[in-house]
Amino acid sequence: MRVSVPRWLIVLLAAVFSGYHLVLAAVSLDRFDDPWPVVACMVVYVVVTVMVLWPSGRARMPVWLAAFALAVSVVMPLLVTSQLDPSQKNGYATWYVAAIGTLMVIVATRRRQGFAWLGVGFMAVHGVTWGGLGAVADLGVVGSVSWVAFAHAMTATLTRAGRETREFILAEHEAADWQAAQEAHVNERQYRLLQTSRTARPMLQEIVAQGGDLTPEQRQECLHLEGAIRDEIRGRRLLDDDVRREVMAARRRGAVVSLLDEGGIDDLDARELRRIHQALAEALHGSSADRIIIRTASGGGDDAVTVVGLGSADLSSSALGRGVAAEADEDDDGDEVQLWLQIPRSVPEQATP
Repeated sequence: MRVSVPRWLIVLLAAVFSGYHLVLAAVSLDRFDDPWPVVACMVVYVVVTVMVLWPSGRARMPVWLAAFALAVSVVMPLLVTSQLDPSQKNGYATWYVAAIGTLMVIVATRRRQGFAWLGVGFMAVHGVTWGGLGAVADLGVVGSVSWVAFAHAMTATLTRAGRETREFILAEHEAADWQAAQEAHVNERQYRLLQTSRTARPMLQEIVAQGGDLTPEQRQECLHLEGAIRDEIRGRRLLDDDVRREVMAARRRGAVVSLLDEGGIDDLDARELRRIHQALAEALHGSSADRIIIRTASGGGDDAVTVVGLGSADLSSSALGRGVAAEADEDDDGDEVQLWLQIPRSVPEQATP
């Protein structure tokens, strides 16, 4: 469970504390012979407080704003104490100490701890210089320094916790990706083993039953099964049950079938894949070619699968064309194209009249 505090609530509390210091300054104006320097400090304090509390998209305070807050924390003690007698009990007239402490706490909270320490450090040194070492406790300097130290420690702790949280989230994502990859690997391996077992189990049982003494027909069937197993590795998404059946039928009638899936249809959905498998099975079912080459079209073109069927004929090799020549070997110069099919990646929907 994550517990968070709204930012507006924190800003409101800081504004209330800052306003309380201004109230103390207002009720103590009668202690000053010339209140105008104090009034000027109050105005400047209001301006800098609004600026440091004003909502922005950055958690870290800009340097110029932190420098401005530091300058205010230096000017205020000089102006206020110039109107006070250090040998007297000044009461709330030393409101600037708590006011500067609150301002520097805000600066430290917004990740400018160095400026905050300079501000309370100058205030402490000035307090010792102005009222002596014994006046430090009476002025409240110790409390202001303590609050800045607390703000610094809390900011550093929260920053470290946020960094560690991001690291843990990143590690969790990496672990999830690794687990997903492992599960995909295991599932793929189990599927391949299941498919291989379903394809080769009957023949393996025959081999065991006959003690390895196979007939020529059975040996040829073993070669067909070996090709089917190889198709599961090289063909991947080109295969479904209908395509497997037609490929095996083509091999059993003597055709050489090669399937090569280069990832050109990995992005297609199940509906498009069913359409491609259906077209491919229909093309293989009616083909009498001696050699059939089926491969996916890579490069993101309009065609998803190219099917080329070659058969013996007296025609010259020019009938192959440039696109088929890349699929045929040098020994296929006497073959003609008996099957040429390009299955599109998608079929455009016809407009309804």
